[in-house]
Amino acid sequence: MKAIRLAAAGGLENLHLIDLPEPPAPGVGDITVRIRASSLNYHDLMVVTHPEAEGRDRIPMSDGAGTVTAVGDGVTEFAVGDAVVSCFFPQWQSGRKVPTDFAATPGDGVDGFACESVTRPATAFTHAPEGYSHEEAATLTTAGLTAWRALVVDGGIKAGDTVLVLGSGGVSVLALQMARSMGARVIATTSSAAKADRLRALGAETVINYKETPEWGDAVLAATHGRGVDIVVEVGGPGTLAQSIRACAPGGHIALIGVLTGFGGEVPTIELMSKQQTLQGLIVGSREHQEDMVRALGGFDWRPVIDRSYPLNKIAEAFALQKDGQHFGKICLTM
Repeated sequence: MKAIRLAAAGGLENLHLIDLPEPPAPGVGDITVRIRASSLNYHDLMVVTHPEAEGRDRIPMSDGAGTVTAVGDGVTEFAVGDAVVSCFFPQWQSGRKVPTDFAATPGDGVDGFACESVTRPATAFTHAPEGYSHEEAATLTTAGLTAWRALVVDGGIKAGDTVLVLGSGGVSVLALQMARSMGARVIATTSSAAKADRLRALGAETVINYKETPEWGDAVLAATHGRGVDIVVEVGGPGTLAQSIRACAPGGHIALIGVLTGFGGEVPTIELMSKQQTLQGLIVGSREHQEDMVRALGGFDWRPVIDRSYPLNKIAEAFALQKDGQHFGKICLTM
């Protein structure tokens, strides 16, 4: 089978298309999956480009969607022909004992899904939403579940809430779509007039250009008549957190997801404390969270937004597009 191997950390030039033997037949509790699609995440970009990243000599990509081709003894949840999607933390089935590293995360601590077939424990997958293409399902492992947990599991979203999403990457766009489906109002930020139009088309009621309005937290307050938003899907990190705290309502929830602007910085703790906001870090979610999300997605009438797809051997081009930041929604690989 064809696969991509990251020969060394630190650059897209280290991604090589290779031939590997087909995976072994499934043992007890295992399934074999023909991988049909993956999707790119910031986590994957860091793995393949950061000079000190783990995952050297590794098959990258944390997201995998495809079709079950064989099942091992003892597997009752899946059958040959089922469409499935991988789990980001396959060891985190449920509960509050969260992983604190990426040792078991596909594409990082172990081989990922930039390949044509894998044999893994059945518990490393869930069913894909009915009717989803493999590319659409592949957006759910990381970005989809991150948005779901930010809004539903941790944020406790309810109809009538107001949600703020930052930018137009995969997590933010999926959070916008989910929030609108749950009866929430959405405010979004962007730096592009064209992307602003697309965000409005997806249901964003207000879109703020953060380049034209650097103090966009105040603009969010103005758009909510001084109240602020109930939930912030905070993907920027230290460079945006102060504005997110400003934009968030007293008693509101800030889901700290991303590090797009860096790994450390100052936090306006007095404003966070005086407004009694919840600031919670999160990294994706458990298999149980994913199962809940898949059931919910079956009742929505939208699909994940895919900017474009690349064949497996064009993975470096796909990452170059992601790094450039001009995409809207998700970028996928097809196998």
